[in-house]
Amino acid sequence: MAKKTILVVEDERPLLNALSTKLQNEGFEVIEAEDGEIGLKLAIKHKPDMILLDIILPKMDGITVLENLRENAWGKTANVIILSNLSDWDNTQKAVNLNVHDYLVKSDWEIKDVIKKVKSKLK
Repeated sequence: MAKKTILVVEDERPLLNALSTKLQNEGFEVIEAEDGEIGLKLAIKHKPDMILLDIILPKMDGITVLENLRENAWGKTANVIILSNLSDWDNTQKAVNLNVHDYLVKSDWEIKDVIKKVKSKLK
């Protein structure tokens, strides 16, 4: 069985490294992006099984990445989990309207929780 691929779009390098390492240890193939523009390009090119997407990113914010992704034929149904420091209603509502699978506020979770969410969504 082929490995499931996860794209992690996160500009905080320590968190990006930690997520990537944990996902790889769980048997996933990981693609990394540190800004929104690269994240969008990699998503469309590689069509990962799941995208972990930060909201506050250099070059293109996560909501804009998501809006652009949803305009792409493949991206309309791509699995996306938002990882954000923002718990404000506007961003949460925008993400929900763009059919994200989950919206996790960084202060409310640990990496193991994210891994569980990814695994449950990809079963």
